[in-house]
Amino acid sequence: MAAVFDPWDPAFLADPYPAYAELRARGRVHWFEPTNQWLVPHHADVSALLRDRRLGRTYQHRFTHEEFGRSAPPPEHEPFHTLNDHGMLDLEPPDHTRIRRLVSKAFTPRTVERLKPYVRGLADELAAALVEAGGGDLLKDVAEPLPVAVIAEMLGIPESDRAPLRPWSADICGMYELNPSEETAAKAVRASVEFSDYLRELIAARRKEPGEDLVSGLIAAHDEGDRLTEQEMISTCVLLLNAGHEATVNATVNGWYALFRNPSQLELLRADHSLIPSAIEELMRYDTPLQLFERWVLDEIEIAGTTIPRGAEIAMLFGSANHDPTVFADPSALDLTRADNPHISFSAGIHYCIGAPLARIELTASMGALLEKAPTLRLAAEPERKPNFVIRGLEGLSVEVG
Repeated sequence: MAAVFDPWDPAFLADPYPAYAELRARGRVHWFEPTNQWLVPHHADVSALLRDRRLGRTYQHRFTHEEFGRSAPPPEHEPFHTLNDHGMLDLEPPDHTRIRRLVSKAFTPRTVERLKPYVRGLADELAAALVEAGGGDLLKDVAEPLPVAVIAEMLGIPESDRAPLRPWSADICGMYELNPSEETAAKAVRASVEFSDYLRELIAARRKEPGEDLVSGLIAAHDEGDRLTEQEMISTCVLLLNAGHEATVNATVNGWYALFRNPSQLELLRADHSLIPSAIEELMRYDTPLQLFERWVLDEIEIAGTTIPRGAEIAMLFGSANHDPTVFADPSALDLTRADNPHISFSAGIHYCIGAPLARIELTASMGALLEKAPTLRLAAEPERKPNFVIRGLEGLSVEVG
């Protein structure tokens, strides 16, 4: 498989989709020795496995490391794992259910709808500043500031404290790549400690002076009987910030880069802004921000005659599933009018992205603002792709306004 699937090869990272096609042609499940994972490339299998309760994001609710045939993480990585393992993305019921129920109160359709004017206003400001400057880096000038500001506002993080949020997030998310290096782990540990210390202080301040923010809401829920430990509060806030902007940032730059490389589709969108909703879904399918999602096998399963034992790890290839020709007609073509688009970029099952409605509002607002205020926006220089596989993005996206 290493000859086909090489997530450390720059050529593969530049365009992994032809390799995915070969993986799908070769079968439904493949053992990948370099990461000791089973790769699953087909849409139907990925979709089914995301809902299969024989798999889990963690195994520690049922087994010790020894019972599961795994080694405990190195002690020096403990701050990262403490932070990561108490967030709902890496928990299973009943803890996952309890925390998600509390957090979902902040993401009700009514709550998200109320954020629309704030999100659109901020998107307009950022797009106007980009136009005033004659262009810039779409990543740093629009894609990053918008979702970071929105989730920070929801959490009640003051503007003066927001500068380290994106660097902390980037360092923590480095651990989600395949076989992260010790340097990556050290950065993640440091960011985990610093971010946790900051949130501990913020929680203490909100206990004394509650506000209308999510942190205050989690404290109030705890005091009213919905038990949430301080570590769970901290881990939840970090998860919401990381998950609340990483996908949106990368969907924005991946999407605009795809539009610049498909000028006929960009012209179609410029001529008809009512295509924005379907364009966002198609762009998330076409160049998927999260390429891979991992699950542990808690109870033996079988895929296409291959038995996968308890203790194994499955890597579901979202990017491949989103290009499966049995589901998407002409998947390698960007089609902003695609009507039937069951992409799985937001996952599925109990771990379906709780912030998906908010992400769609942010993407709609930024795309609408750029189309209206910068109708001649164009690529100024070919971008450099980040050397990451799991979280797919660009180092920057230099643009100019004619």
